[in-house]
Amino acid sequence: MQRSIIIIGGGLLQTRLIEAAKTYDLHTIVFDRNSGAPGLVHADEVVLVDTLDAEAARTAALNLAGRFNICGVLTAGTDASQTVAAIAAELKLPGVSRETARAASNKIIMRETLRRAGLPVPDFRPVYSLNDARSALREMSLPLVLKPAENMGARGVILIRDRSELEAAFRHTRNHLRSPELIIEEFMPGPELSVDALAWRGGLRKKITGIADRHITGEPFFIETGHTMPSTLDVKILEEAEQVMFAAMDVLGIREGAGKGDLKFSGGRIMIGEIAARLSGGFMSSHTYPYSSGVNLYRAAIQIALGEEPDALEPTQSLYALERAIIAPAGKVQHIDGRPLQNPEEFPGLKDVILVRSSGDIVPQLTSNVDKMGNIIVTAENLSVAEERARSVLGAITVQVDSSYAWTRETLEARARERFSPDVCHVCKSCDGQNCASGIPGMGGPGQMQGFRDNSSALLQYTIVPRYLQSAEKADASFEFLGRKLSMPIMAAPMTGATTNFQNAISEFDLGLALARASRAEDTIAWIGDGSSPEKWKTIESILEAMEGFAILILKPRADLSEIKRRIRIAERLKVPAVGMDVDARLLRTMQKESLPLDRDTLLEIRRSTDLPFITKGILSSADAVHARAAGSDVLVVSNHGGRILDSMPGAARVLPRIADEFAGELMILADGGVRSGADAFKYIALGARAVLTGRPLAIAAVGGQESGVRFVLRAYRSELIHTMQVCGTPELSSINRDYLEYLPQSEQTAVGQKEG
Repeated sequence: MQRSIIIIGGGLLQTRLIEAAKTYDLHTIVFDRNSGAPGLVHADEVVLVDTLDAEAARTAALNLAGRFNICGVLTAGTDASQTVAAIAAELKLPGVSRETARAASNKIIMRETLRRAGLPVPDFRPVYSLNDARSALREMSLPLVLKPAENMGARGVILIRDRSELEAAFRHTRNHLRSPELIIEEFMPGPELSVDALAWRGGLRKKITGIADRHITGEPFFIETGHTMPSTLDVKILEEAEQVMFAAMDVLGIREGAGKGDLKFSGGRIMIGEIAARLSGGFMSSHTYPYSSGVNLYRAAIQIALGEEPDALEPTQSLYALERAIIAPAGKVQHIDGRPLQNPEEFPGLKDVILVRSSGDIVPQLTSNVDKMGNIIVTAENLSVAEERARSVLGAITVQVDSSYAWTRETLEARARERFSPDVCHVCKSCDGQNCASGIPGMGGPGQMQGFRDNSSALLQYTIVPRYLQSAEKADASFEFLGRKLSMPIMAAPMTGATTNFQNAISEFDLGLALARASRAEDTIAWIGDGSSPEKWKTIESILEAMEGFAILILKPRADLSEIKRRIRIAERLKVPAVGMDVDARLLRTMQKESLPLDRDTLLEIRRSTDLPFITKGILSSADAVHARAAGSDVLVVSNHGGRILDSMPGAARVLPRIADEFAGELMILADGGVRSGADAFKYIALGARAVLTGRPLAIAAVGGQESGVRFVLRAYRSELIHTMQVCGTPELSSINRDYLEYLPQSEQTAVGQKEG
């Protein structure tokens, strides 16, 4: 019967291991939980099982033993050494013991074992809770490194330089735990080495099979951007590294199989970062060492796993082999291109371009080695040529990324908090005015901010009634506005005053441009206000020019009527879709000295000065709506100006139904105030609005993430609106009406809120 070998893992790093086993005339049985793992197409037998579930894998191997002549088990580039050891023990195959595999996988046990033997390890403390971490900080000197006790690829590893960073670091590491244990240890500055070694004949024979320089960046994270094979460190340092590596393998019990070490030259000596009972990942054992030395390291590891003497371990060539990471900003990959992908033969020494992500994939913020785009590998006879070849290849690869997909609500809000002054905006979880940090100027409102708060309170008094038996699987949220089809009935409200209201957390130009560009990218449109002070106009005009007119211009009712008309002429020249006026802004504190006394005739004169569609914004009463209609307005916006005009004003949702009932047949009715989700937009549409505007959330998003942050929020609101429509069985916006809302009087609404809280 043909000999079989079990290989744990069918991923990219195991593919060459599977191929090496087949060339050694072995029947390959590959374990992986992912049926789409790339190595499985090369396997003779596939077993779908979690490679980190040692007991499940052991049981599966035992069941296979009756059918196949299983002679060995191994892995490379994975953290599944405990699974390998469990199968080896069950089937009495060559390998390390389960105790050794455990010690080489758990950094706490590893550190304790090595320290007892007098080997050089950093000072450390086991950590099981935040209080444990605080205690460790009192006992140890900064900087320190916090990491999971069990994981690989630098996942969850983070540097702590200041005590104030502990809680955030703890949350980060806790998100990458495979066991309840963490470890905090002293930071070891200095160059880092990656070491591969083999041991056989019960540890009587050992050989170093590659020492490479690791290139680490990304503080406070530890991102390996590549490695250089062979190491460029002094030969005496490398000899010390070899001695420490062999001693650590002996102490841990790695005497039959592979050992992988992360070592540091720190404080004038070699220190142990980690020892694992496997060959390295990161393309070192699979690619760069074979390219550098001519040795098929996987063949040797397979021979040891079969209980045989490894042959052909002596190098037949001496080249520099460099692996370098392809790194892209966080976001959604739109396009990957470059001559190394289409014409690799044009690049001397280029051995591989390995992409692990493709168009459409989401690339997270780079915090570990598993978040990269891919890798390139080059070779040359000397280091400087190899480095130049690597730079040339990387420089010829382009990755286009939509960075708006990189955000989460938490990360966007955290970034905004960093940039806002604390007395301007706390970036509250619920932007409803209840805990607002400022008044006017600032992000809040005057007095007790009742108008600001009532925008949200009025919406909260309506709950949404679902229709589960009324299907709307393909709800369409698209909206036609003034002859343009938009992807959603949600638009960016006009906002200016970044200098006074945001205290320069973002510039006026950057704010307006972020809102306008993000809106266009998400197939909606931003409204741009011309600002209270006359000097802001140049900035607003620059934004409109940069957008080639793709924005709605909303004017303030300033006393100089000729200036209003001049700005309308500029808007016409730039071909903006519509102009309008914040009629309520005449009583803003910043406008009272130069505001235009408004009546129907004045508004009519302004409206007649242009053929563009005209919008009247700031309507809260039927009386004002009548005047706006008579003045020739095409669009009315029901709004209390974010509660920034007068302390005691009703939220827009309180007056919208009455105005919509009276005027919707003649004018397009929009609403503005308190929109904090797609569900809020649904409520306003059910109450009679054709579309909504939202302000503060997009301003916060612009401060936190510029254009990409605004895009993230707009896309989230659109998704929430579509989901709400699906829940309610409304396939298009025109099918949304008040039957989908239930009104709760204030007392009942408060009681419901208290029960939910």
